Amino acid sequence: MRRASEDAIMPHYRTLSASQIENKAADDVVTVADRSAEDLLCEGLARLNPGIAIVGEENVHANPQVAELLSGPCWIVDPLDGTNNFAKGKAPFGILIALADAGVTQSGWIYDCMTGRFCAAHLGQGAYIGGERVMARTTGEVPPVAAISLVFLDEQRRAAIKREIAPHYRLVDIPRCAAEQYPRLALGENDVSIFERTLAWDHAAGSLWLNEAGGKVARPDGSPYRVDEWKRRGLIGAASPELWQAMADLYPPGNA
Repeated sequence: MRRASEDAIMPHYRTLSASQIENKAADDVVTVADRSAEDLLCEGLARLNPGIAIVGEENVHANPQVAELLSGPCWIVDPLDGTNNFAKGKAPFGILIALADAGVTQSGWIYDCMTGRFCAAHLGQGAYIGGERVMARTTGEVPPVAAISLVFLDEQRRAAIKREIAPHYRLVDIPRCAAEQYPRLALGENDVSIFERTLAWDHAAGSLWLNEAGGKVARPDGSPYRVDEWKRRGLIGAASPELWQAMADLYPPGNA
């Protein structure tokens, strides 16, 4: 991950030309750095374990059938999370890698390209930053601090979220980067967050890491996050099970 950052991502930071940035969808871009980093990461992971399938974000965009591999043993790669930020020449952005089997994340890693912060978690073995075990802590604020992504909500859903949830929290901006949002939920910066899109490359590593840190990530109905259900909408992450439950109780029905 460090090599991908140093060799494929950071050389393009604030040097991208217009021809090196493409629109994938509304409010979603890809750059030459995304593709170069994914190629490098996939090559490295294939050497680590040649028998494991690799599901990379850009490979799935090019060939949606690749996503079917999420139901078996696989590496899951987001080569440049926070691409919109990166393309605008600002932080945060990072790399996310997870190892999953039968739809369940077994290990996850989060690398911050700007700071070198390295988060790691293995199922049942705790969460770590740079080798030091992390236990999730809340902000301690009243009302709690919520970072709520409204980007991919339709107008009706956005209005429901604002009406039912916003009055109970102090709302803060989202970083547009799961590699930053999940650490914020464990490190006393944010208390709770909700996500509309639940793509495996965005959430596999972070959801495991926060759960292993003692926070809670789950679907609004309480069911666990599975990488092979990445088309399913709605996910809540929180610094504690209690904060998760408070948000789940307020969460408007419809996307759970």
